[in-house]
Amino acid sequence: MSSQTLKRLIAAVIFVIIGIFTANAVPSIEIAWVSALLLLTIYLFVFEIVSVDVAAISIMVLLGITSLLAPLMGLEKGLVDTSHLFDGFASNAVMSIIAVMIIGAGLDRTGIMGKVAAFILKSGGTSEKRIIPIISSTVAIISSFMQNVGAAALFLPVVSRISARSGLPMSRLLMPMGFCAILGGTVTMVGSSPLILLNDLILTSNMALPADQQMHTWGLFSVTPVGLALVASGILYFIILGRFVLPSQAKDNGTTATHAMNYFRETYGIDYDLFEVVVPKSSSLVGKLLDDIEHDERIRVIAALRGSDDLRIGPGGLARDIGIEAGSVLGILASLDNIRKFAEHYGLELRDNLETFSELLAATKAGIAEVVIPPGSKLIGKSARDVWMRKTYGIAMVAMHRGGETLREGDGIRDMPLQAGDTMVVHTTWEALARLEHDRNFVIVTTEYPHEDLRPQKIGFALLFFSIALSMVLFTDLRLSVALLTGAIGMVLSGVLTIEEAYEAVSWKTVFLLASLIPLGLAVETSGTAKWIAEQVVGLVGGADPWIIQASIAALATFFTLVMSNVGATVLLVPLAVNVALQVGADPAVYALTVAIATSNSFLIPTHQVNALIMGPGGYRVPDFMRAGGVMTILFLIVMMLMMNLIF
Repeated sequence: MSSQTLKRLIAAVIFVIIGIFTANAVPSIEIAWVSALLLLTIYLFVFEIVSVDVAAISIMVLLGITSLLAPLMGLEKGLVDTSHLFDGFASNAVMSIIAVMIIGAGLDRTGIMGKVAAFILKSGGTSEKRIIPIISSTVAIISSFMQNVGAAALFLPVVSRISARSGLPMSRLLMPMGFCAILGGTVTMVGSSPLILLNDLILTSNMALPADQQMHTWGLFSVTPVGLALVASGILYFIILGRFVLPSQAKDNGTTATHAMNYFRETYGIDYDLFEVVVPKSSSLVGKLLDDIEHDERIRVIAALRGSDDLRIGPGGLARDIGIEAGSVLGILASLDNIRKFAEHYGLELRDNLETFSELLAATKAGIAEVVIPPGSKLIGKSARDVWMRKTYGIAMVAMHRGGETLREGDGIRDMPLQAGDTMVVHTTWEALARLEHDRNFVIVTTEYPHEDLRPQKIGFALLFFSIALSMVLFTDLRLSVALLTGAIGMVLSGVLTIEEAYEAVSWKTVFLLASLIPLGLAVETSGTAKWIAEQVVGLVGGADPWIIQASIAALATFFTLVMSNVGATVLLVPLAVNVALQVGADPAVYALTVAIATSNSFLIPTHQVNALIMGPGGYRVPDFMRAGGVMTILFLIVMMLMMNLIF
């Protein structure tokens, strides 16, 4: 039994014991069943028995089944009315998130991010203390109007470009950028999923409250003073203490053809070059498959010419089951020592220069690139061998950087299940790499390669419809989702995005996670569970001042968001916060807002999607996040509480 399985079993036993204790302590059978589902949800999220979206959908289905099993469960009716079970999919929050993702993809496709990078370099020069504030504040502004993981993904290539041109290590730039992307989500009510969701949760809570306790919903900029203070504190933190808390490893992300090999040699210790070998009839290599030789010989075949016209390169070309014929010419990426041993072992002709592939593998057509596996990628849990990476995507993986360690060909990298944040060093044609920029399974770090796939002629339309959507949000009473969808569909109709690209821009995992958790929040509220938990919390805190209770709720939300999704934490804790506020005579809307902001306080470990995204490209390890994120976590709580009490 693996240690992970043992931990899950022990945790399951502990959760069952807590569930039994709770069942005996709660005042009603409805609260007992809802509490059991809450514990199950937390267990599934924390220990990732299944993916978080599958867990959320499963809980939603269980809530629906309670209508059928109510007599057996001792209930008069189901915990949630099945006619409202799927209301979350049509909620204002879910539709707003879909629209924000499409708008963000449209801005990216027009090349606006490249212009932003050029402006930052022009304004900041090569000074770290000037570039970090410009990058961080720019990302925070972008993140305030779109999902923070989307803003970080958009800006990852920008930071790579800035690093390449300025000579500053990526490790010194990416963490401030990532942290400020998270902080930027607190600047407006559309900057993060919890804040988008908050007003819907408030309206749900109002259904169970008397008229004199009804809460007001929050406007787009209601939270802006708090968010700006948090962003400013984050930027100042890295300006003042960055040299102490940021990793200092040099990571010169030079991605031009001239400096690429030097960059990968210095960063990953990869001393590879391109070679060409001819396979004579007498060679024992004849009849073997690529899979038979690459691992043992520590080489990577990236092109093959079999016969006079059977050229294999790029997607659909090379694969591990390709046989080697007499007279074949192989294009190989390897170290000089390994290629010499390989040629000597099999009696191959090692050419002094590229001849057959001189054009196809020229720096203008192909090269080495960095590719990151983002959170939500369908490739997570699968190996390069499982998906036939070279054949399917046209990328030949030569190294993988994970958790501060670089593994190379011969270390079994093609058999390792991929994880979020893995950085793959690959050889690919630029044409194939350009196609991967549209694939949500990858984030392309290398950007300075010969390609033209943007639509700069559509910048005007992108800015126009972004401005229209923003103006409708700011100056009309139109529902948020309708205003944002106006901008999204405008980008499709104007050709900024195709409808297929708009569909691809949406993280359906996030959509299903959010929509499936909304019924659980409804059950927590309408069953009286939230009120009961609130009474227990108030009993524990005693006669403490309201701001101490508010700070306790903020700390609880911070803990929850480190071990589960911020959406899940918000859905679970907002009803609790509302009822606690009512118990102590505070404003329940403010306490609900406290939860929605505090669930962005996720810096201590790389569980947040943004942190997982930057971990590989920045060469970060968990201790790096703990060192920089520990101070940031405390600073976040202090600044948030000060501003919340000053403003509200």
